[in-house]
Amino acid sequence: MIHDFYKLVFKRWRVRRFQWFLAAIRPGPGCSMLDVGGYWWNWQGRASGFGSILCVNPVDAGDGSESGEANVRQCKGDGCALPFADRSFDVAFSNSVIEHVGGFDKQAAFAREVRRVGRKVWLQTPARECPFEPHLLAIGLHWIPGRLGYLARKYLAPAAWIHGPNSDTTRDILNHTRLLSRREFESLFPDCRIITERLLWVLPKSYVAVRDDEAAPTRQDKP
Repeated sequence: MIHDFYKLVFKRWRVRRFQWFLAAIRPGPGCSMLDVGGYWWNWQGRASGFGSILCVNPVDAGDGSESGEANVRQCKGDGCALPFADRSFDVAFSNSVIEHVGGFDKQAAFAREVRRVGRKVWLQTPARECPFEPHLLAIGLHWIPGRLGYLARKYLAPAAWIHGPNSDTTRDILNHTRLLSRREFESLFPDCRIITERLLWVLPKSYVAVRDDEAAPTRQDKP
């Protein structure tokens, strides 16, 4: 029940954030976009405003032809070492992926690749400063350091109750999720403006790096 509630809330946030993306990037019918770490099914019903969308992910998800969208395709690849030329896409997009690629060095490589291949950039990630951790469905547990923190997240987080503390899903969350702080995020995207999405108008919920035609490093808040 708690999982269904969070899924409903997250869906509303994602819809709102997608509207911000369209307003900032202003895609057109000929726009080419690379979704780094995404899947073709995320673009069903959303692809008509783009010329082409290519989703690249290390997981084999087919070629995207199942989407029913003629302009959406999928390929297998590493977001930390993309096989594309510099600025070869009008837009490089990534949503809630960079926190899953590994340690800070891997996250830096991922950020460089996204910035390299896209003329415009839109990349979002949950904020480490937010008390609520969306993968654990828990409050504050991600701030506890060391072994104590690991055990608290494994046995006390609602996500661990749902999936089981020893499940593959829980192990993946515990071992392969690293949230970025505001300072770290800014350092990875020096040529982007940073949007802070806020929870209850106060708490930072997520950060978005945006590079568009007029982008300059600055701060912008969204409720």
